[in-house]
Amino acid sequence: MDAFPQPDDPAPGRLQRTSPIAIIDIGSNSVRLVIYEGHSRAPTPLYNEKLLCGLGRGVATTGRLPEDAVERALVALARFRLLCQMADVRWVRVLATAAARDAANGPAFLAAAARACGQEVELLSGEREAALSASGVISSFFAPDGVVGDLGGGSLELIDIRGGVAGSGITLPLGGLVLSDLAGGSPKKAGRIAREALAGLPHLQLLEGRTFYAVGGTFRAIAKLQMAERNYPMRVLHGYDLDVGDGFQSLVARAGTGSKRAEGISDLRRPLLAYGAIVLDEIVRIGRPKRVTISALGVREGLLFEELDPASRRDDPLLVAAGEFNLLRSRAPKHGYELIAWTDVALSSLGVAESADERRLRHAACLLADIGWRAHPDYRSEQSLALISQASFLSIDHPGRAYLALAIYLRHAGLSLDKISPETAGLTTPRLLKMARLLAGLLRIAYPMSVAMPGLLRRTWVGAEAGRLVLRIPTDLAPLASERLDNRLKALGRVVDLEARIEVGSAG
Repeated sequence: MDAFPQPDDPAPGRLQRTSPIAIIDIGSNSVRLVIYEGHSRAPTPLYNEKLLCGLGRGVATTGRLPEDAVERALVALARFRLLCQMADVRWVRVLATAAARDAANGPAFLAAAARACGQEVELLSGEREAALSASGVISSFFAPDGVVGDLGGGSLELIDIRGGVAGSGITLPLGGLVLSDLAGGSPKKAGRIAREALAGLPHLQLLEGRTFYAVGGTFRAIAKLQMAERNYPMRVLHGYDLDVGDGFQSLVARAGTGSKRAEGISDLRRPLLAYGAIVLDEIVRIGRPKRVTISALGVREGLLFEELDPASRRDDPLLVAAGEFNLLRSRAPKHGYELIAWTDVALSSLGVAESADERRLRHAACLLADIGWRAHPDYRSEQSLALISQASFLSIDHPGRAYLALAIYLRHAGLSLDKISPETAGLTTPRLLKMARLLAGLLRIAYPMSVAMPGLLRRTWVGAEAGRLVLRIPTDLAPLASERLDNRLKALGRVVDLEARIEVGSAG
């Protein structure tokens, strides 16, 4: 028997219950293909490719798509068609936005684009684009509340969201390429144009004290620039809170002069950063949001979310993604779900009151607790920390992501905080750091008893009883009460400030 998987064998690192799907996004600045592993509440990109074509360059002044940009886009679309065939994609949607919508030669381009990619092209209205951006944010944040702003090369869409419900959206000609054209390359004039266009908008009057969700490649590039400038320890754009304080404009200005911090940003994207910063600065000045949060998801993921059935849309994408990690990487996926039930009982007994968000974070951590088991024992903590902190999770902010990573790190490394860098610990809150340490202590007890296999945890009980931390083990499992387990229980006892002991008898 051949020791290696044969070409026809299913890929063990991919989910087998779904088939790849794809979206091609023809934007004013870029043309992009994203192939997703499947149609899921937590879509995972299987392949992602982008070409900056600049279709919207000059449209505001000439009224036409540039011929060189059209040619580049059509070549890219033909390539994307072939890539979809190679990936065995059966479901493809092609979307086009502001540049094709506004140009006199837009209809001719769309017809050529449909021939190139072999699919009908859906031309989005500004209102439809705003609605899809809102759906993308709703699908990827926990209880989002604020205003979504999607800045492309040709337009800015604004739409209010409350409690997972989107209001009506508007579109404004403030995309980076359009604003640059209208201003004749003058940032000062661009500021006046943005100020006049945004003044008095009801969407911004609704923003005060809430969150502005920044969608689009220009906003993401600005966030990436700021992360590099600050040596931010978690390079995940989704959920990053952008600091738009005093140094914001100078940071963006330095990027335009070729700052080393901007090395990861395309030369074609870099000139647009100043115009994106101008628009964002006006939004913040007028709307006075509590925070500006980057959303890596927008129109494409909004379309996928709308295509799901109502029951799937109600699923928690964080728990769906954690469940997929658990399925693909754990020794026994059922064990992760037993950990959820076991820690539910333990925290209730210990009198720990969790918020709805803290509870879902703990449940996700239980599903992720064993994903590092294939690493060398000395490196399981570091590998788990890296995998979780860098995973493409949705519906989680950076403090929550740090909590997940630290809980599983401490599950392997021990409950001391000495080995955790101050930068990493500083990403979460003192409350979540304490909760991560508590959960890690419980996990460090669960694994030596169960060897990561299902069926045993339900026969044991841990919690507070008569002012003590008690671990109860049934009589037939008495040999599990080892010195190692006793030491770990005492370590947890120090976390919760209770004397600890193991009792052999009925688990209750």
